[in-house]
Amino acid sequence: MHGFAMTVLALIALRWAAQIVLEYLNLRTLEDHRDRIPPELDGVMDPETHRRSVDYTAAKSRLGVWEFSTAMLLLVGVLFSGFLPWLWDIWTGFAGTGAWAGAGGLFLVATLLSIAAWPWEWWAQFRLEERFGFNTTTPKTWWLDRLKSFLLSAALGLPLLALLLQWVHWAGPLWWWWSWLTLVAFQTILLVVAPMLILPLFNRFNPLPEGPLKDRLWALAARTGFRARAIEVMDGSRRSRHANAFFTGLGRFRKIVLYDTLLNQLGEPEVEAVLAHEIGHARRRHLVKMAAVMAPLTLAGFALVAWLAHQPWFFAAFGFNTPSLAVAFLLFALLADTVTFWILPLTRHLTRRFEFEADAFAAKAVGTAQPLIEALRVLHRKNLSNLTPHPWYSTFHYSHPTLIERERALRAIPPGCG
Repeated sequence: MHGFAMTVLALIALRWAAQIVLEYLNLRTLEDHRDRIPPELDGVMDPETHRRSVDYTAAKSRLGVWEFSTAMLLLVGVLFSGFLPWLWDIWTGFAGTGAWAGAGGLFLVATLLSIAAWPWEWWAQFRLEERFGFNTTTPKTWWLDRLKSFLLSAALGLPLLALLLQWVHWAGPLWWWWSWLTLVAFQTILLVVAPMLILPLFNRFNPLPEGPLKDRLWALAARTGFRARAIEVMDGSRRSRHANAFFTGLGRFRKIVLYDTLLNQLGEPEVEAVLAHEIGHARRRHLVKMAAVMAPLTLAGFALVAWLAHQPWFFAAFGFNTPSLAVAFLLFALLADTVTFWILPLTRHLTRRFEFEADAFAAKAVGTAQPLIEALRVLHRKNLSNLTPHPWYSTFHYSHPTLIERERALRAIPPGCG
């Protein structure tokens, strides 16, 4: 086997081992706390609910281990069995070697890998989530979601991929710079059009009914200087009993979205606190800051692909005889997680810091931290969230601080701080 191929195989094995160790540590910590809740979180769950939370987290973890392990085996098979060169030869013999042909080849492989994950997604939805009372999705909705996702990916992804590949003919050696700018522009436009054209394909959005809650939320938006086009309720209960809230869009197209499940689970003060938290993300420009961090990393990725596209040894390691920009993109995409996994603690640290900032903003906006604390407790209880994740596991996998960390930070904020 090629020397570089051996290195890649070792990195994949290391990535798999790291994930298994993290899952083991998290499961062990989970079981250690099965019959005891940290004193600081007393009252979040009764003992029976906490045991169900432990069972739910353990079930998700074990399913995740099987899914991840099979995904790693599939990755190894795809990379080193000769399947990719065989498939690519068939595809290019049929479609040619232009930008659109390259985009089609990338889309074909992505679609096949996505389909390979469907059995696990089905089991998670209709067995695991059903077992713990969260699933409200029908098989019809599940299949329609995948059909819509496929058509949407084809409609948006194929032209985008073709344009990214076409830049090599338009801009020569600096194609990667222009491809990166194209991707940034596409992502920015998507933020504007998604709330209007894409999200309604999957969910129904209705204006929040007139009444005290709507008045309260608009008053909060005015008080915090947050301009939004609308406050809407999304039919999240159509697929799950989990609850959430978010804002989407840019500028005058921005709107606030509340899950109907959230409104059913929380009182008005708690809903206001959750919305204040989301407004905090906007007012602290967390989306812009994250984009500023990710954009240079994405640019570096494009530059790396541009370099790899001229390295015969890179293609030979995976059985390709002829260098190709589209194949370089494909191999880079398949290998990216193996490398980027190790920088996850850095990005997770940043997103957790953003969550602390948004929590502090919310406490100040409503004048007290208590409503947000209560909202977080209710959501953790209703969602059967893990109250005691292992520190290493949360470092790699938690984009939000743990409940106990958030409560400590919120309780340190003096009352009447707004």
